[in-house]
Amino acid sequence: MTDPAITLYRLQACPFCERVVRTLQEYDLDYHSRFVEPLHSRRDAVKREAGVRTVPVVVDERTGVTMAESARIVSYLEATYGEGGELATEGATESPADQAPAGGS
Repeated sequence: MTDPAITLYRLQACPFCERVVRTLQEYDLDYHSRFVEPLHSRRDAVKREAGVRTVPVVVDERTGVTMAESARIVSYLEATYGEGGELATEGATESPADQAPAGGS
């Protein structure tokens, strides 16, 4: 199994981060959560990726986009993976309930 192309840098119980999580889930996108240090001054991993220490930050390897700020991230996800988006079906995964049984009947 391959790693998800989207990485979300976030804090536990952060409402701005949860807004992005809801959007990722709405579009059925696989993503990897990286929880960061609560202390702003110790968020070096986020600083290295995005040049900022604020969260949320999304890194999308599929498109090469790295961005911060929940409203911008949600707009990006909608435009890229939402209905009519340029990659609308690429990020979605099929759930077992949607798969046809092997051998058919």
